[in-house]
Amino acid sequence: MRLWIAAILLLAACAPQTLTVGTPVRQATLAAGNFIMEDAARLPLRVWAATDQHAIILGVHGFNDYSRAFEMPGPWFADRGVSFYAYDQRGFGKAPGHGRWAGRDVLIRDLRTATRLLKEHHPETPLFVLGASMGGAVTLAALSEGDVKVDGVILVAPAVWGWSTLNPLYSSTLWLAAHTAPAYTLTGEGLERWPTDNIEMLRAFSRDPLVIKETRIDAIYGLVDLMETAYLSIEQIKPPTLLLYGDKDEIIPRGPVNDIRSRFSNALTTKDYPDGWHMLLRDLQREVVWQDINAWMLKTSSARISD
Repeated sequence: MRLWIAAILLLAACAPQTLTVGTPVRQATLAAGNFIMEDAARLPLRVWAATDQHAIILGVHGFNDYSRAFEMPGPWFADRGVSFYAYDQRGFGKAPGHGRWAGRDVLIRDLRTATRLLKEHHPETPLFVLGASMGGAVTLAALSEGDVKVDGVILVAPAVWGWSTLNPLYSSTLWLAAHTAPAYTLTGEGLERWPTDNIEMLRAFSRDPLVIKETRIDAIYGLVDLMETAYLSIEQIKPPTLLLYGDKDEIIPRGPVNDIRSRFSNALTTKDYPDGWHMLLRDLQREVVWQDINAWMLKTSSARISD
């Protein structure tokens, strides 16, 4: 019995850790170059502003990435009347806690606050949230709670590979590792999985000091937990949604993505790209994807106005 108690205490001491987040001390604001949250945390913000703005995109980046993920599509959309905002989520880029997992609820709350601030500043402009990979999971999880007000959702290779669809051996191994060595890091070397066919961009990505190269086990554990929430949220998603997926995606399996497609109850538009990889917005054929997104937004905005 004493041995079991000791083992339980050891597991509790090594439980997955999340970033410490302060208590609310102020009103959230949209300031120059930052979303300033209720706990005074500053989330760095990039803005590609359109001169003649008719829509807004809020970009939510993927795992181990940051707002630079949108530096290619951002100016392209701005030239076409769509202002593009993108922020560093907590634990990523220059946001607080680089390399630490902020926790599902914190990431959801930050997205909720960001959309509210943009709506307050641009109440008459259609707002679309674009979630790439993990950003898609954050977006789905936030929207499932019903109080995120947006005019449309764009999911680019959404990360929905949660516990329900993960190989049981992988999930049990991850649980054990996260509860015994949560701070241990993995690099992904040797996996031979390619996220894109844009090798020049990938080289720059690998040299960027703000891109996380060594990932804590408890961050991976937290990501899977977030993906599970996203995977189970589909029936609660209300806004019109565009879901994009590349046939050559080696990061997020097709199975979970196809499964969520079948469970949407809202107006869902899907598009597959035979030559598309995981980083659809940065692949060599990226402008085709941007054009599809822009066309869908124009159609969705027109339908909103006519209603």
